[in-house]
Formats: sequence, C-alpha cells, structure tokens
Amino acid sequence: MTSVIPSPVLVRAPSGTMLVHAAFVLTGVMTTLLGPMLPVFSARWALSDSQAGYLFTAQFATSILGVAISSALVQRYGYRLTLVFGLGFMALGAGVLAHASWILGLVSVCVYGFGLGLTIPTANLLIAKLHPDRRAAALNLLNFSWGIGAVGCPFVVAALQRSQRTSLLLIGMTVCLALVAISLGSIRMPADAKGGSPKRPALDTKIWQSRFVPVLGALFFIYVGTESSIGGWVASYARRIDAGSGTFWALTPSFFWGALLLGRALAPLILRHVRETTLASAGLVLASLGILVLLIANTMALVVAGASVAGFGLASVFPINIALLSQWFGEMASRIGGMMFALSSLGGATVPWLVGALSSRFGSLRVGLTVPLLGSITMLFLYLKNRQSHRLT
Repeated sequence: MTSVIPSPVLVRAPSGTMLVHAAFVLTGVMTTLLGPMLPVFSARWALSDSQAGYLFTAQFATSILGVAISSALVQRYGYRLTLVFGLGFMALGAGVLAHASWILGLVSVCVYGFGLGLTIPTANLLIAKLHPDRRAAALNLLNFSWGIGAVGCPFVVAALQRSQRTSLLLIGMTVCLALVAISLGSIRMPADAKGGSPKRPALDTKIWQSRFVPVLGALFFIYVGTESSIGGWVASYARRIDAGSGTFWALTPSFFWGALLLGRALAPLILRHVRETTLASAGLVLASLGILVLLIANTMALVVAGASVAGFGLASVFPINIALLSQWFGEMASRIGGMMFALSSLGGATVPWLVGALSSRFGSLRVGLTVPLLGSITMLFLYLKNRQSHRLT
C-alpha cells in the first residue's frame, strides 16, 4: 500500500491574505515585545540601560540576516514557505526566552529576531504584489494588523506582571506562532510566486547612481530606529516617573502602538484626498511634537499624551516608505527591497542601543530619548525635500 502525502490546498486570495494578517498580528507582538518586557528582563538579569540596549541590538542585528536571505528564500520556496520559516524561528525564540538566563536570553532574542527578518519583508512585499493599484492603502491595513499585536502585548504583560507570570505570554506566543505556521504550510496561495522566472527584471546598475537610493535607505533606517526607540524605551521611562507599586507603566507602550494603529486605520481614507508624501510629512510634524512632550514629561499623563501623539504621527510613514519603494523603482523594487529592509533592521539594531548608551553615559533616559526626536526631524526634512518626486528617472 502506497502512502500519499497530501498536497497543500489552494485557497482563494482573501483566505490566504487573512492568514498573512494573522501572522502579522503575532509579528507585531514579537517585534515590540522588548518594550513592555524590558523592565522585567532588566530586573530579572540586573541590567543597566546600556546592557538592556543590547537586547534591541540582538533582535535587529539578526533580523538583518533574515532580511538578507529572505529574497533568496522567496525565489526558491515562494512567499508562503518563507513566512512559515519565519514564524517557526519566532516560535522557537519565544519558547526558549520564557525561562532563559541572560546569555541564553540574548541568544533567544537573536533567534526570533532572525524570524522577524524573514517574515516582515516577505509579508509586506506579498501584499504589495497582491494589490498593485492600491499599495499604500493595502500596506497600511497589513501594518494595522501588526499594530493590533503591538497594542495588545503591553496589556497582557501588565496583567501577568501582577502575578509574576510574564513567561506565560512567551509560551502562549510559541503556541500561536506554531499554529499559524502550520496553517500557512497546509495551503497554496495564488500569488505564491517563486523567482527564477524569465520575467524577473534585471537589476540596472545605474540604479545605484540615483539620489533616491540613499534617500529611501535613510528613511528606512531612521524610521525603524525611531519607532523602536520610542516603543522600546517608553515603558522604562514611565517606570521611572511612576515610582509606585502599580503596573500602569507597562501599559504606556500600548498608547504609542494604539495611536499608531489608529493612524494606520485612517490612512487609507486620508490617502484618497492627499498625496502620500504630504501625509507622511504632516505625520512627522506630529511625531516630533509628541516626542518633545515626552522629553518634558514629569507626570504619567504627559507620558501618555506624548507617546500617543508620537505614535499617531509615525503611523503612515513606514507603509508609505514601502509604497515609495515600488513607486520610485518600479519593477526593480523587489531587487532592491532586501537592502532597504536590511537598513531598517540596522536602524532598529543601533538607534535603541544608542538611546540606552546615552542614558547610561549621562544618567538620564530623557537625554537618550533626544535621539528619536532628531530622527523624526531628519525624516521630515527628507520628505519635504523629495515631496515632488514621483518616479525613478
């Protein structure tokens, strides 16, 4: 009797898209996990701010490696299986981190960071491919799903912290990530294209002479560094302002991610009436004001207000960066996209670490948080300078 291995079932695009969105909800949790958990890990492992900053470096440095090979995996295995691989590495990292020591904890963060590097660019580029006529709106909706996970994570941490059982979050994430990975592994998607096709565009070497390459590279690098710095350090910042025994400090990242979530939900509607670069520029003005409020905050109310304004302002910037990648580079976007996502991971690996290093050097996290303010202002300048650009020439 011959055994037959069942083939993956072909599902309609909306069903496959729903699984990608589900994967991105979990990705949102794992990307932002260090923010609300940082005070917990710092206390568990007796870390200084500078040492705690290495956790961000571990996550995003290995994410660069994941991004670097994601394109090759997509070309060989397709989008779907690349996402499965990414979710699998995240599940493994989360499971080990639940009861890890300091060194093993760093290794665990490296493992799930690698999974994030595989998952984030693959999912974004897949959705952009599925919706070529409305990339910015579709990508905002995908990153809206990411925001759901980012918002929910601090609430779970705050609830579990009261009973000192935060490890349950990590165990739960392992189970959920594994379930979504298995679900994706059992289907086929209509747009699950592999590379190696004769239609694959050749990379024009003249592209490196375009001024758009360093501009977009800087936007990817600075954005993720800025976002990760605020979301990653705001709970620690709030913990020092609120010296009581409560756990409200653990919720402060939710205000940042919640406002970012709201902004991404509204962005597709706003983009019907304004240009992408106009929306991004206006958002960066708001983000800069929000970070300024954080820097002068001496009460929890001001911390919440500053984090919320900053999150709402940053909401549309990353999806619009991805849309500009396709708009400026056309068919070559898939060839240069890996480098852009690698630069975004490099920003996440270095900028939050710099915040912690400055905090330890000057004895003030407030000083460290001037770094994302400078990042927001720099992005605003880049957008204003290139607001009339439409297409790579």
